[in-house]
Amino acid sequence: MRAKAIYAMGAAAVTLAPLALVMRTFSPAPLPAPKPYAGPLPPAATPPKEMAVYSLVAGVNHRIAAFGYRGGSLFERRDFAMAGALVKHPKGNLLIDTGFGRDIAGQFRTLPFAVRAITFYSLWRPAADQLRDAGYDPLSLRAILLTHSHWDHVSGLPDFPGVPVWVTPQEHDFIRKSEDMNFCRLSTGIRDEEYGFEGGPYLGFPASHDVYGDGSIMVVPAFGHTPGSVIIFVTLPGGTRYAFVGDVVWQLEGITQRETRPWITRRKADTDADENSENLLRLVALKERLPDLIIVPAHDIRAFAQMPTLPKASKAAAQEREPDNDRTAVVRSHDHAAKPPSISREAPVM
Repeated sequence: MRAKAIYAMGAAAVTLAPLALVMRTFSPAPLPAPKPYAGPLPPAATPPKEMAVYSLVAGVNHRIAAFGYRGGSLFERRDFAMAGALVKHPKGNLLIDTGFGRDIAGQFRTLPFAVRAITFYSLWRPAADQLRDAGYDPLSLRAILLTHSHWDHVSGLPDFPGVPVWVTPQEHDFIRKSEDMNFCRLSTGIRDEEYGFEGGPYLGFPASHDVYGDGSIMVVPAFGHTPGSVIIFVTLPGGTRYAFVGDVVWQLEGITQRETRPWITRRKADTDADENSENLLRLVALKERLPDLIIVPAHDIRAFAQMPTLPKASKAAAQEREPDNDRTAVVRSHDHAAKPPSISREAPVM
């Protein structure tokens, strides 16, 4: 009996030790605090008075806080935004990412089983339909500017046929080589257009791209999460400045608490986790220098709540603009109250 007890204890230790090590990677482990950014500030941007930013939250993934950052609670349910942002500019309106698109249900079935097994989502209203609700022709966009090309950022691309998709050469190459986590391969007719970083350093990042030459929309390289991911700084006429940081962090606590993702999610999500951590610390240092900077992680619904939403057009105007063959979901457009999902894969109630 004693030998059996010893064997059982040994077997339990062998089983539980790896689990304990994995669970430890969910515990707090803040990165070293950087000094506030002390470099030069860029020349004052001159955004046109008509410029504006609007949130377009297309749906959510149902997660827990611990999924998004080390130290997050395993028991706090948290909805991760699947969203885009419309930037209105007289030289051409841009959509930053798309969030979920109309065909997310079909796209979702192509993801690896391990991803589908832990992912429960709700589609609220795709960005293209939110734009049409507001009386805006989605196909009149100048371009879709991606922070990066992961599935939950590009799902809506097929809803904008013919609209150019702006990516860095590194991200374009990543798209061509990607397989099971990139919806771009599922669609034909996507017009990828490359851009580079012809400008000098910007707010602690080594290079920049000034989209319209007025400093209002500045793109900087933030390689790490993917090989060609970027951060997009948008400055409005009143001086409000947003930093759309993509997936450098998934939740704001990544910045405020200097926490990376847990190892088990970081291992799959980040191409170069160390480089991504450097970008995280650049943002921490910048936020210390510019406390009014609004940092927008692509999946933090609280950050999108700080932006206005598009007002709906009159019913007559919306019907006039809506084509007969348009596939729209019958749900309310985005607000921050409870949403009835049009399509969902809901987590079981515990």
